[in-house]
Amino acid sequence: MDNGLIPARYAKALYKYALEKHVAVGIYDAMGNLDRSFTSVLGQKLKESLSNPSVKDPTKRELIMAAAGFHGQATKESDVLNDFITLLIKNNRISELRGIVNAYGSLYRKENKIRQVHVTWASEPDKENEERLKSMIQQKLGESPMEYSSSINPSLIGGFKVAIDNEQLDASVENELRQLRQKLLSK
Repeated sequence: MDNGLIPARYAKALYKYALEKHVAVGIYDAMGNLDRSFTSVLGQKLKESLSNPSVKDPTKRELIMAAAGFHGQATKESDVLNDFITLLIKNNRISELRGIVNAYGSLYRKENKIRQVHVTWASEPDKENEERLKSMIQQKLGESPMEYSSSINPSLIGGFKVAIDNEQLDASVENELRQLRQKLLSK
């Protein structure tokens, strides 16, 4: 995902600062919390609050810290994020936070060779099949760690789809029917 030049630069600066403070993993987790907050049902309200000039900077800071998972906690990670929010406020870049969150996640995964794996199932898989598929995917990835997520999409009819970063494997009945239809139409 292209996040733009400004978010990429801020994300890189945050990553370097987090590495210096030995909290890059914790900041990555906080960025994940922020990402989930932005994409949640209340995400639109969060975006509106951050872009609203009548919402004061201390309130914006509290909203961001809470969305990142730091509810009044004083930790190394919260201190680093707090310093970063101060920089964003000072430079009038709070509106770039969503892009920075995405850029930081991408940068962190790239630097740590983490692969994102998403499996879409036609129906709820039993644990044994899901674990077997996860094991097969991990074998394909070798030493690279993976972030695994899954969802259900009944329109697949049967089977599953696997997305590894930008790579797609479609083992669904829906795909087989589509291919059969194309084959019949081409005759």
